[in-house]
Order: sequence, then structure tokens, then C-alpha cells
Amino acid sequence: MREKKQDVGNQSIRTGLSEESIRLAFLDNLFYIQGRTLEVASLNDKYKALAYTIRDRLLHRWVSTIRTYQQANPRTVCYLSAEYLPGPFMGNNLLNLDIEENTRKAMAGLGLDLDELMEHEEEPGLGNGGLGRLAACFMDSLATLEISAIGYGIRYEFGIFKQVIRNGEQLETADNWLRYGNPWEVRRPNISYEVKLGGHTEQYHDDEGRLRVRWVPGESFHGIATDTPILGHGVNTVNLLRLWSAEAAEGFDFHAFNQGDYYGAVTREVRSETISKILYPNDEPEIGKRLRLLQQHFFVTCSLQDMLRIHRTTGTPLERFHEKFSIQLNDTHPAIAVAELMRLLVDKNHMQWATAWNITRKTFAYTNHTLLPEALEKWPVPLFQALLPRHLEIIYEINARHLDEVRLRFPFDPSSVARLSIIDESGQRYIRMAHLACVGSFAINGVAELHSRLLKETVLRDFHALWPHKFQNKTNGVTPRRFMMLSNPGMSSLLTKTIGPAWENDLEKLRALESHADVPDFQACWRDIKHERKQALAVTVKKLCGVDIDPDSLYDVQAKRIHEYKRQHLNVLHIVTLYNRIKINPSIDITPRTFIFGGKSAPGYAMAKLMIRLINAVGEVVNRDPDVAGRLKVVFLPNFSVKLGHGLYPAADLSQQISTAGKEASGTGNMKFSMNGALTIGTLDGANVEIRDEVGAENFFLFGLASEEVDRTLAEGYRPWDIYKSNPELKGVLDLISSGMFSHGDRSVFQPLIDNLLRHDPYLLLADYAPYITCQEQVSVAYRDTAQWTRMSILNVARMGKFSSDRTIAEYCRDIWKVKPTPVAL
Repeated sequence: MREKKQDVGNQSIRTGLSEESIRLAFLDNLFYIQGRTLEVASLNDKYKALAYTIRDRLLHRWVSTIRTYQQANPRTVCYLSAEYLPGPFMGNNLLNLDIEENTRKAMAGLGLDLDELMEHEEEPGLGNGGLGRLAACFMDSLATLEISAIGYGIRYEFGIFKQVIRNGEQLETADNWLRYGNPWEVRRPNISYEVKLGGHTEQYHDDEGRLRVRWVPGESFHGIATDTPILGHGVNTVNLLRLWSAEAAEGFDFHAFNQGDYYGAVTREVRSETISKILYPNDEPEIGKRLRLLQQHFFVTCSLQDMLRIHRTTGTPLERFHEKFSIQLNDTHPAIAVAELMRLLVDKNHMQWATAWNITRKTFAYTNHTLLPEALEKWPVPLFQALLPRHLEIIYEINARHLDEVRLRFPFDPSSVARLSIIDESGQRYIRMAHLACVGSFAINGVAELHSRLLKETVLRDFHALWPHKFQNKTNGVTPRRFMMLSNPGMSSLLTKTIGPAWENDLEKLRALESHADVPDFQACWRDIKHERKQALAVTVKKLCGVDIDPDSLYDVQAKRIHEYKRQHLNVLHIVTLYNRIKINPSIDITPRTFIFGGKSAPGYAMAKLMIRLINAVGEVVNRDPDVAGRLKVVFLPNFSVKLGHGLYPAADLSQQISTAGKEASGTGNMKFSMNGALTIGTLDGANVEIRDEVGAENFFLFGLASEEVDRTLAEGYRPWDIYKSNPELKGVLDLISSGMFSHGDRSVFQPLIDNLLRHDPYLLLADYAPYITCQEQVSVAYRDTAQWTRMSILNVARMGKFSSDRTIAEYCRDIWKVKPTPVAL
């Protein structure tokens, strides 16, 4: 009976896009893959059946893409990233296939709610924050721009931890995102590579009498490929996200089992699989450092071996490897790839060093994501020696040749050798991974204009002096498909109705909105959509936090990783300032605000975790004080994620981007908020500078010291205690926190945070406090002028074209990777 339904009209039910094709495909997958009928299927069964239905349509395009690439043999971009934070796949794939409406109708015809099925999807726990989300945006744009690309990373079994807030404190629990399986991925057990660890090296002579080195590992295991299709928007291109899982070379020791050693029989398997078990272990203890370095080597060697395999299928000489692949290092985590490619070329393929080094330096490009010296990865030499003895030898050789070049370039500056050396010998010896990336790459880029300038002036100053031609800027961007079309369908529909659909793949087209910014009817529609999103967020807040919030209040939002330089505690000082003003004068007129926080702290970062506790403690007091009822609310959204962001970005009125100037590389949350009509209060830091330039200074709330002023203030001997003593309102705020008001009378709870601010304040909260409070007062006044605020909101969206990841990727393609589109036809 079912065999007669393979085609609907001219469409196959495996690949057709019509409502009827989707309905029949769903029932087929429910029956033949999940083994269920509609009457007895669970929600998970239904979700997976629909996921497989959508995936079938992706695979159809994937096969066409592979065939096209085999015929055209384009240069391929390989993006190496330890993190990807793609967010839920179902909604994004429906959007890019343009079948959401047909799918919704097909499900409704079966009595099912598409939104309920999408909500059931577990978010892939493959990333932490901005770094992983950027990688996912780039994969979306690479496919949309029809660029041949592969994203390589790790298939973490347990992703970044699940954040639970208990008694106001962050607790970490396992993020078991794979507990029901992942219907979007395709496991490739035939694509498997050996990963070596430890042991020693041996010298020998090859058949031609040349001296060679072989690595004799202490142990080895395998990396197995798992592929996820990444579809572009409005095109047929489907690229690969290829993630690696670790498995023992021999999973079960039958001999040990027969000898009665039941634990030993599976020990090797357990130890091997630990490599890809969890994202970013706490690397404070030595065992954490070891595992993190293993993870980096693991995914890099599997990825490079995979590229070499693909290259062999093209039939072109290995000496042209760099013509086939351009490899982007997303921060320093994959920087070991420089040494690993040399090992594979020299040791495994018996290439001459000079030839191999020429290929390597023409293959890699390096993106730096931080200006914080402590965040630039470096590994103790003894750890490297124990785990990767051959790589250490190769790095020593690379460094020796590199320093010879340095001496020739700077003969009268002997100190430059120590500064530019890959090996830090100032104390305990370390391998400096950013140095290795700079030496082994043909291009080095920052991720915002300010960040790129400061890179050349600070942490990579000496490399810029040595190789100024290598340095570029590539300001980050985000995908408008997920963060506008999917997150904010009401606004997206209004945009398309008003200016046409071209903006979806060319965000600069949003400039046409400017002529509508003052039109009363358009403003009214804009406000209605914003209010609808604020009401939806209020429901979410009630569900997650148990707090009722007012959609008519100003939603003041700060959602990002919790860190001192991002200054969530400055935000809290403003809240306590308003609270104090109300307590002193209960009849004071204050613009009603709801302060919304979201973000995770690193598990071992005590001060950041104390900041989370302070946010929740202030919220607990403020939310139950009748004096402030209807005027202030404070909520902390637990376990912030891409899925939560879908509801948060469109609902925000004000976006807090208040990091200390000169500390944030770029930021991408600032872009997501602005794209959805939130106004920004921020410093001249990261991409804030360019956002302000684009949207107009009059549509941006600026405060605080600029990066040069930050440096000068610290150099002149910054004294936060003097600011505390000279500003009565600030003193009152800090004293109230110290008094135990927000900690049930326990004065010791937040004292470490207060002491740090008064004695050190390394991120200049107290210096920026008064300008911040003044700027927030300007926000309150502006929000009361509804028409003007709406105009500013519309203009923010209209002028965000620069911050599409499509623009960023187009620049990488033109200036760094030298690749062009390869269109795919079905």
C-alpha cells in the first residue's frame, strides 16, 4: 500500500517540497525509521521523523554539491575551530529550504504543532559563546555564498555545561545533548584516522639514504567522522560540518577479559573516548591542561589527514596542496596544525623541509580573537614533550629558522629574539601558540577595526613590525537568517512587505527602510511587533525564573559570557543606584525597567561566579520590595543559549555593551540586538565603534573612557578608592552591598568583589560609573519619547548591513582565501 505513494504529482516523497510530499515523507519516516505509528508515537518520535524528512531534502542537495565539487575541483576553505554553536537545526533548515509554511500545514493536517516539534529539539552543545557562534554563522554564510567549505571540529558527547541557578549561584551539570541521538548527523565509520600520543622519536635513513624521523607513540586511538549538512539560504549548496569522535583502536581487550581483568578489558576504550567527551574541561588542574591539549591535537590531526585524503582523490601533486585548500585557524586552539601539517608532509610523505614549509605557510591563515595576554594559549614544554614529542622537535626547528630571520631583520635589537620566539623562556618554558600561528600563517586578522589596530600596537606588535603585510582586519558579522528571519518573523515579514525580499541575502538593502523611519503607520506596526516579542519573552521569564515582568517597561538586556571585563557588575551598580534613589525618595519618577541578564561563567572563575550571585541577590531584594513595585525588576535567565537568544534579541529595547574599552575583540551580541531594533548603550570597544559609525552617533548611547584613556589612566596610577570617596552616590551603592543588604545580613559574601573594586578595579568600573549613570538617565528620557525611540530603533536596523556575516565571508574570500563561488544545480 505504502509503495504506491512514492511520488506525489511530479515530486518524490523523499525530496519533494510540497505539503503532501512532506506529510507522506513524515509518515514514512515515523513508520520505517522510528518504528511507530502516529497514534502511539512519542513527541521525540515525531520530532525525529520530521527531522529525517527535512534531512532527506538536505541530502539531495548535498549529493549534488559533492558531484559539482568533484567536477569543478574548486579551492576549498577548511575552517578549523574547537567550537561550533549552531543552535537548533530544524527551524533554520526549514527557512533555508523555504518549506516552513508547507511543513506547518502538513503537520497541522496530522494534528501536530510544528512549534512544539521545533521546541523539542536539543541544542547541540558544541560551543561556549561568541567564538563558536561566529564559526556557525560563517558556515551559514559560506554555503549561502556558494563557497566550497568544510568546517572541522570535535563532536563533544557532553557540550558546554548546563547552567543551573540554585540559591542565586551558578552550578554546572552535564549537558547531555545527545541522549536521544542526533537525527541531523551522518556517521562515517569508514572515514577514520589514527591519532598518536606520547612515546618517543627515532632517527633512521630512508631508501635514498636521507635522514628521517619516525614517531613511535606510547598509545594511539582513532578519530571517526560525523557529518552534518549545512545548507545555504536560497541556493542548493550544502557544505559539511565534519566533527570527530574519539574511539579506541581496539575497543575491547578480549585477552584481558579472559584473564578476569574485566575493568582492564575496557580501560583503553574509556580512556580514548574521554578525548571527545566534554567541551573545554576546566584546565586549572594539570589533568585538565593535558586533556585540552589532547583535544586540540586530536581534531587537528584528523582534519589534516582528511584533507590529504581528499587531495589525493583530485590527482594533483601534493606540492600543490595549498592551491586546493585554504585553512583558517579560528583562534589559537587549532594552531598545533602548523606543526602537524609539517609532520605529515615531512615524516609521512617524505617531503623536503623547505618544500613542506613553503606549502604550510601558503595554506594557513590565523584569526586572533583576544587582546588579553593571559588568554593567548601557551603550553608547558614538559607537557608538550610528554604528549607530542615529535611536534616539539618540529616546533624547535621552525623556531630556529624563524629566529634566524628575526636576527637578520632586527640586527640591532637582540631583545626582539626573545619577544618573537615561539618558546617563552622568561621562566618556566612554554610553547606560545599565537606565535606559532603567526609564524606559520600567510595572513593574520583581527575581528574589528579597533581590535585589529590594537593587535598591531600591543600583543602582536613585534610580529607586525616583522611582517606588516600579513595583517588585515575582518570585522565580524552574524547571519541575518537565524538572527532576524528565524528569531523575529514578524519584523522580517514587515521588512519584506515594505522593501521586498532582497535584504535576506544582501543586508545593505535594509537602507531602504530609512525613508519609513518617520512614517506614523510604519512606526505603529514596528512597535506592535516589538511589544508582541516582549510579551512572548515575559512568558519565558515567568516559566524559567518565576518572575512576572511588564512588557510595557524598558527591557534593559545584557546577555553574554560572564567576565569582569564585560562588566556585568557595572550594570548591577546602576540597578542598586536606582534602588537607592527610590528608597531615599519613594515618590521619585523613574522610567520603569526590567533588567535581564544571561550568560555563563567558566566553572573555575570565582569572581565571575560571584558576579552571578550578586545579580541574583539584588534581584531577590528588588523584586520583593513593594517600594519599587512597577518600576524595577531584575531577572537572570539560566543556561543562556542560541534558542533563548531567539526570544531575547527581538524583545530587547536596550542592549548593554559596556566592556572596558580595548578589551573586547569584537562582540557579536551587539550586532544581534541592533539587527532586531534594540538601541545600544556602550563604550568605544570592539565592534561597538563601527556600529556607532554605521547607525549614527545620535542613535547610540555612548559613555566611558576610550582605549587610549584607559591605558593612560592605568599608567598614571589609577586610584579607585579616591573615586569611591569623592562620589557620594557611588559610595552609597558599594556600602549598601557591603552591608549585607543583598546577602541576608552576611557582610562577607560580596566583600571579595567590593575589595577588588576599591583596591584594584582592573577594568575601571569606578572610573566609568558616573558617565554610565548619566548616560542611563539619557536612555530613560529618550524611552519616554515613543516616536523618537521608534525612529532610532528603525534606523538601527536599517543601517546594520555591514554586520552580516555574508559581508565578512565575502571579504575573507576576496582578501585571504582567494576563492570564488561554485554554484550547484540540482
